[in-house]
Amino acid sequence: MKLKRIMIAAPKSGSGKTTITIALLQALKDRGKKLISYKCGPDYIDPMFHKKVIDIPSKNLDTFFTSEETTKYLFLRERNEDETAVMEGVMGLYDGLGGVRKEGSAYHLASVTKTSIILVVDAKGMGKSVVALIAGFLQYDTEKLIKGVILNRMTKGYFDIIAPVIEEELGVKALGYFPTYNDFKIESRHLGLVMPDEMADIKAQIKGVSDKLSECVDIDMIEKIAGEATDLTVDEAKLDEKGLKLKEVFDTKVADKSEKPVIAVAKDEAFCFYYEDNLKLLEAYGAKLEYFSPIHDKALPKNTAGILLGGGYPELYAALLEENEEMRKAIKNAYEAKIPIVAECGGFMYLHKAITDKDGYEYKMVGALDADCKYTGKLVRFGYVELKEKSANYLKSKTGASKDAVIKAHEFHYFDSEKNGDDVTATKPTTGKSYDCIKDKDNLWIGFPHLYYPSNVDFAENFVSKCKGN
Repeated sequence: MKLKRIMIAAPKSGSGKTTITIALLQALKDRGKKLISYKCGPDYIDPMFHKKVIDIPSKNLDTFFTSEETTKYLFLRERNEDETAVMEGVMGLYDGLGGVRKEGSAYHLASVTKTSIILVVDAKGMGKSVVALIAGFLQYDTEKLIKGVILNRMTKGYFDIIAPVIEEELGVKALGYFPTYNDFKIESRHLGLVMPDEMADIKAQIKGVSDKLSECVDIDMIEKIAGEATDLTVDEAKLDEKGLKLKEVFDTKVADKSEKPVIAVAKDEAFCFYYEDNLKLLEAYGAKLEYFSPIHDKALPKNTAGILLGGGYPELYAALLEENEEMRKAIKNAYEAKIPIVAECGGFMYLHKAITDKDGYEYKMVGALDADCKYTGKLVRFGYVELKEKSANYLKSKTGASKDAVIKAHEFHYFDSEKNGDDVTATKPTTGKSYDCIKDKDNLWIGFPHLYYPSNVDFAENFVSKCKGN
């Protein structure tokens, strides 16, 4: 498939790639382009800006979670050649697993998908040193994917001076600059960026930053670079067993909606961290997803056969969650009735007896778990993990042995529980260090790690099967 595509990456976090990506997406949309966006890595919030504010489809791709060929398959699935794909990198361009491996890096994803890279460089306080910085990144670019640079936090006057030097000495296109711009700023908190719903007049802000980008950056040239992308195909012979099963599931039509078990998916201000392909896998296995709000709704969806409580920021809405006693009781009753429940991070916190926030205030939660969850003041767990059950349950394969089955996940939390669970072993892929986590018994899988179902589709299959009563 000859899909037009480009990646926005940077030498390090904080260089401005999220702002530039959002502005570029809006600029291309204003030009009438049909867009799809992707976020490299496990981050949930950047895709929210793309979907909720700019109103374009967006999802995650991660070469740690899935093999190279499977990643290509997920990238191309449901795509058309009349679309333009914009990828946003993660951290620094070459920063992968453990900071040293290529897996999980923006560069590895660009390499796998044969995507040209636009490097966003924070040039504030730099003169010709910016040329040396770019030169170093070009030297590491063994596949010659970096096609242009945008200099962030730079004046027009100095850009006009330095751009010819960059192009003459390095042979890479200086696509433009972006000035210091105070009318749009995405604030951060301990878990990452604030969410789009928390920013006032967000659409107007993004339109403003997009207009500024169009003034200062050669959007026509970016479109030209994206349009020069080469053909990309999936070689099924190179798909591993997990990739083949994933493709088989996605490519198979499922039963009529009336025959599907209802999985109630928590989705509101407090619970909003979901990987798009996780939800699509549940649907592919025959589930009907019904969304509900633990903050605003008083009851679970009709005919709920399973519950999915994703991550988010329940601590920010703890008072509202406590106030909605009807929903807390409904979920506790479902828990006690042994309705299948999958809960991750924020959803896991919600199932506790109480949450104690960073100011020491305690709020009543569902009470399914006789334990408290408290803010620790420090990062408890961070990074990728591989999860292996001690007794096969949610990772049990219906087609063969499950002894060594793992599912890949990511953790990032400042809260901790008195009862984290001990039914699953989490192993850090770079150091080999391991620890116990997750309550994984019968119909329950609840704990802090955020799972990526395409890394082991048996999880999605078993969850839906449990919801069907099998």
